[in-house]
Amino acid sequence: MAPRATVDVEFAIRVTEPGPAAISVAAAHADTEELTVSWHGTSRTVEFAHGTRAEVFDLPDGEHRVTYHAERVLTEPEPEPVTLADVAVFTRPSRYCPSDRVAGLVPPEIVQLGNARGQVEAIVRHVHRRLSYVVGSSRPVDDAIDTLLAGEGVCRDFAHVCVTLCRFLDIPARYVGVYAPGLAPMDFHAVFEAAVDGHWSVFDATRLAPRQTMLRISTGRDAADTAFLATLGGELDFLGSTVFATTDAPLPVDDGSGLVVLG
Repeated sequence: MAPRATVDVEFAIRVTEPGPAAISVAAAHADTEELTVSWHGTSRTVEFAHGTRAEVFDLPDGEHRVTYHAERVLTEPEPEPVTLADVAVFTRPSRYCPSDRVAGLVPPEIVQLGNARGQVEAIVRHVHRRLSYVVGSSRPVDDAIDTLLAGEGVCRDFAHVCVTLCRFLDIPARYVGVYAPGLAPMDFHAVFEAAVDGHWSVFDATRLAPRQTMLRISTGRDAADTAFLATLGGELDFLGSTVFATTDAPLPVDDGSGLVVLG
């Protein structure tokens, strides 16, 4: 029997100026899910490409709480083909992935490798060795170059660096927000997908959780496209969150080798 993943999220906000906000915490392909908010009002659902879904609410003044629960059976997904539109979008520089300004920071030995899979795997090894994972070490405005110069960061920074290096080599790469059973400390997690042999495969230079049990939340060019909470007018303070993602079976061993498809 396939394992089942369970996700529970809770976060609190203080709205200081009413206005719309987008909440994007839905696990892709969930079998069951429930989003609960502490204020009265209905949401408008917005569907994006590659499985991202947001609920847009009009937020009133005051402190509010959001909870989300989802369950999904973890069956092996079909590989997603890389389209020509994907190539056009995911080889370009973006806000946090300035691939047009990183030439001096790309190891020559990676450039000289003869195939995309070898280059992507070499990038993951390089970033894993080059960066230290330090909670709280980066700023929301830091891009991949800032992270490489600092030598440390969190999951989003690792993903941004990998995406940037892939795009420098003309390999389509995209940033993905996920739930990651086994992650410690538990939180929202960020990984990346790269085009290998005409399909998207997921990679994680932090190596903090097995890729085989990750659940996709959002997909985009970088973190600017994948925030789990974004104001669309109005102002709010974020008061904190808790995230739990578990499976009812032992976690698989993931040594970072091999291609894995993210559902």
